Order: sequence, then C-alpha cells, then structure tokens
Amino acid sequence: MSEPTSSAAPVVRHFRQILLWPLRVIPGQAEGTHISRYWELLEALGEQCPWREVADEFGDPADFKERHYKEFITFLPYVQRFLYGEGMGREGLTGYGNSPIRVFRRQGIERMRVVFDDQLPPVVFEVAHIDLYFFYDIDIIILAVEFFANDLSLPLAQEALFKLGRAYPGFWEANGQGGQCPSRVEWLSATGDTLAVSDYEDRQQYLPFVCRHRSPNVAAHWEYLLRPLALYHSDNEGVMQYRQVEYHRMPLLAYLSFDDPHALTRGDFARLALITKAGPSDTLPYSERELTHFEHQYCYDKFWDPANPAFSSRYLCCGHAFVMVGKASERFFTDPEAGLLGQFRHQYFLVNLIAHFHKATLMLFSEWLAAAISQLDIRDVDSVKFFKREIRRVMETFLRFTHRYWFHEVSNQAQVKDLFRMLTGHLDTDRIYQDVSVAVKDMNQYLDSDSLRRQANTVVRLTVVTTLGLIATVSTGFLGMNIFDETSNPVWVKLLIFVAVLIPSILLVNYAVAKAKFLSDFLEALADERLAWWDRTKVLLRIWWKPRRKT
Repeated sequence: MSEPTSSAAPVVRHFRQILLWPLRVIPGQAEGTHISRYWELLEALGEQCPWREVADEFGDPADFKERHYKEFITFLPYVQRFLYGEGMGREGLTGYGNSPIRVFRRQGIERMRVVFDDQLPPVVFEVAHIDLYFFYDIDIIILAVEFFANDLSLPLAQEALFKLGRAYPGFWEANGQGGQCPSRVEWLSATGDTLAVSDYEDRQQYLPFVCRHRSPNVAAHWEYLLRPLALYHSDNEGVMQYRQVEYHRMPLLAYLSFDDPHALTRGDFARLALITKAGPSDTLPYSERELTHFEHQYCYDKFWDPANPAFSSRYLCCGHAFVMVGKASERFFTDPEAGLLGQFRHQYFLVNLIAHFHKATLMLFSEWLAAAISQLDIRDVDSVKFFKREIRRVMETFLRFTHRYWFHEVSNQAQVKDLFRMLTGHLDTDRIYQDVSVAVKDMNQYLDSDSLRRQANTVVRLTVVTTLGLIATVSTGFLGMNIFDETSNPVWVKLLIFVAVLIPSILLVNYAVAKAKFLSDFLEALADERLAWWDRTKVLLRIWWKPRRKT
C-alpha cells in the first residue's frame, strides 16, 4: 500500500504519542490469588531486572521546578494524595500518607524502528521512556510507552496512530501481513542493535494459542518489552503473569504541531480524533450522517476558531484516544516546560492514566464476579465456602477502591475539569461503576440473606429440640424426687442407668433435628386454633408419611 498523501500534505513538525496498555496481573500459585504490592517481585530480582523504580520529583527541593509545581496544583487535594502522597516518605507500609502508585522504568531501549508498509521507508521514533505503573492493592498494571519524531507527513502520522498500538492482529491480509498492523516493529538499543522484532505476520503463533487457551497471544516485541513478566497461558516463566483487560487496541495520547493547523480539513480532524486509517483530506472516514455531531461529541474548541489565527489549539477525544493539535510556531504550545507540550506529557497524561485505570479496574471487578458465580455449585459445600470467601474479598477490595481511587472530578481548573468529564463520558466509567457497585452489593446481600436463612433454620431446629427436651425433662423430673433411690447401688449399676438414659436422649435429639422442619410445622399447626384436631394430626403424620404428589 502506498502512502495516501500528496506533495501538499500537511507536515507534523513534532509528533509525540503515548500508548497506555492496562493489564491484569495474575500472580503465580505460590503467591495465591491476590497480593498488595506486586512491584516487590521486581525489586527482589535486583540488578538483573531491566525495570528500575522511578524516584518522584519530591526528593531534593533544589530539583523541584515550576513545571512540577504547576502539575501538582492542577489536581484536587484527594487526587494529589493519590498521585503524590503526603510527604511522609515512600518507605514502610502503603497507607493514607504514601502514594499507592509505584512507577518502574524499562532500561536499554532507546528507539523504535517501524515499517508501516513494504513500499514505505522505515520510520525511526525516539523512545522517551517506557514505564510500568503499579497500584497498591489492585491487580492492575498499566504500561506507558512514549515516543516521538519530527517532520512526519500527516498521512504517516495517521498511520502511526492507527497501527502502532496493536497488541496482536485482529485478522490477516491476503499477503499474510497482520491486518491494520505495521509490517515490522523493532526495539533498538542505544548502539542501534535490534533487541526484539514483531511477529504480526506469523499466523501460527496466534491461531493455535487461542484454540488451546481461549485467550489471545501478544506480539513478540510486546512480550519482550514486558519481561520478566510473562503472558498468562504462555510457556514462558515470569515473576508474575499478565493478561488482557480490554481488546487489542491500546488507548493512546497524541500531540501534533503544524505550521498552520487551520489548514487541516474536517476529514483530517475526524481521522485524528477517531484514530482511523489515513485517507485523502477532502474525504471523511465515515458517512456524513455518522459525523453530523462530530464537533460537539469529540472536539473541545475553547481555544480553536478557524476564523481567528490566535485560537489555534484544538483538543480531540473519543475515549480511546486523546489528541492535541496546535501551531508549531507558538511557544505556548511547544514549550516542554511551561507550554502545552509539558502539560500534555504530565497533567493530561495523568488525567488519561486515572481514567483508563478506573475503567480497567472496574472491568476487573466484573471479571472477578463473573468468575466467582460461574464456579458456584450450591450442592458442593466447598464451592459454596469458596464463593463466600471470594465475594467477601471482592467487596472489601471494591470498598478500598472506592475510597482510595475513585474520583468523579480530578481538578477545579476549567479546562482539565471539562476534558476529564469528556474523557470519562466516552469511556462510560460512571455507568460501569454503578453496574459493578450494584452487582457487588447484590452478591453481598445474597450472602447476608443466605446467612440469615441458615441462622433461622438453626433457630427452628433448636426450638424443636428445646420443646422436646422440655417434655423429657418434665417426664423424668420425678427422678429428682427420690421416688427411686439408687444411691445404694454399685457404681456399675449407676453407670448402666446413665448410659441407658444417654443413648435414647442422643437418638431422640438427632431424630428431632432431622425431622425439625416437620415438627416445626406441627407446632405451628398445633397453635393454630382454626385447624381441627384431625388436620393437626395429619400434619403430625407427615413426619413419617409423605403424601404422593399428583402427576
């Protein structure tokens, strides 16, 4: 496929993309089903681990810059505590005063070389950093990969947005190439050596895996990037295992600067906002009817006006993607410290990180609930016990998630506040949260009602046994009146009398417990004055005789 562009195609002076890949962590059998601090498994590897923890900016005050300050004050206090902690140090237990986030950075990968099509030359992207985000007490990690390049044609930038964030191919082209995937992706070291290569075209790596495990495989270069973590069901060993949470397209953020962003057409903006494949600027990626409300749904135009060159910054959001477009000659847009480029890499990155973390965690809760209910067998006592323990654990974890991680708003700054609402609106996290909350509460209510039912049954049995015991106590009370004087008999006679009374008593109590339901019905019938004695007798006879059901 040739590049769908012309010589007059707009040029992206600076292109920057951040991929966010939420994953579910599945620890090994030795660790059990859930632990709180997964990052400790990486720390235990020492120097042989390619991941190193990133120290935050709140160490040496001399290194704390205005950008860090602006980032911090962007968020509301409870979000600040979530992101940065409270300055009590990062050692010890992760409690209220410490940030529940740990960030580890991948060492050794400096560039990414991509061949989008066999007829196009390779593009080399500089890798800014590759980070892995851990969250205390939640089985979710997020891989963040940031890379950039300069002076790309707009169609080539659209190809990068459309194809690079693919965990595995959705299908294969007639020539064997992975559908909607690059032909080749390589991770490069600082010296230019190839460290890992994609295998989107290797169909036999994907089809048998799904057939055997009912779970998708991931491309070889992504599998290499996450080591020493290992894909669940794969033959590779790792300190922990991971699996997909959503589908194969990774959420992304993108920053594009142009000489004149007003030269972009409605079709260009639609392709950037909805992350579609490249196409001619004078066409739309979808029908006109489908895009009738495009500007209202996907564009944030507070600083955009086609008739006014002073308003040249536009924000695009579809939930899956967050894209910033602006003018390359404006320092406010391109400054990496005080400008929108710096805000894109820090404030808006964190806003997107929070939103996608929310959605991934809520989907994890749904998966936990579905797995728990699918394994429930009410005829198996062990299955019922496991179900109760699992639902209690999910309930406790959900409560901690709600009070530690869940935010409806992250900032009072108008622009950040509006964009977060726009992002979460497209992700539909509020509705998903309500669905999960109702499901968790329904499960917990079922357990409570089941416990009450069991307690009520126990009370019924005890009531029946107590009633029968009252009769037996009154009937044998004459023994305490010394009518029969057994004090002079030998000890063995007294023991014989004791056993003769004990054994029938045990049998009677066991029989009463076994027939407690029918005896309870008889006691209720006996207390009902509206029933005749014959009707009460028939209820009593049900203890030994059950009437046949009419067919």
